Amino acid sequence: MGWNVRKTIVLVGMMGAGKTAVGKALAASLAVPFLDSDHEIETASNQSVAEIFDRYGEAFFRRKEAQVIARLLDEECCILSTGGGAFLQETNRSAISARGVSVWLDVPLDLLWKRVRQRDTRPLLRTANPLATLSGLYDARVPIYALADLSVKADPAFTVQQMAERVLDALAVRPDVLEKT
Repeated sequence: MGWNVRKTIVLVGMMGAGKTAVGKALAASLAVPFLDSDHEIETASNQSVAEIFDRYGEAFFRRKEAQVIARLLDEECCILSTGGGAFLQETNRSAISARGVSVWLDVPLDLLWKRVRQRDTRPLLRTANPLATLSGLYDARVPIYALADLSVKADPAFTVQQMAERVLDALAVRPDVLEKT
């Protein structure tokens, strides 16, 4: 028994929530492609997200991100991982809700910090106090992520595969998204 994916499943949440890792595991389980909106932006522009932020600013990046997400929603059904700020834009939330389903990977702040503190690839955390910055982003974004169609709470003890299985369980209640075959 398998699944027929009828709509693109869009993973949303904070940086470090595991959208890419869980998305890849979920895509493998469902035998559909995995796409990452940040990667698609980087490929299209031949620049890293950090370079785009530095060179053109966040507003420019968010416009490009919205264009890429809209294009990807119109293509083959897949698992789509989005950047942490993508879901904050009402334009993206509307497009995702109309043509896909949003799933918030709800990860506690302490676990997010544990995952991102050693990396310097996060442009929004290049501040004097990255933990305070992450905490502020978390507080501002959680109420918006809570607008997602579905949410899946993370636990530090979960493996990537266990988190992917939790997402699959949450999606199983949506026959418009997943159909048993």
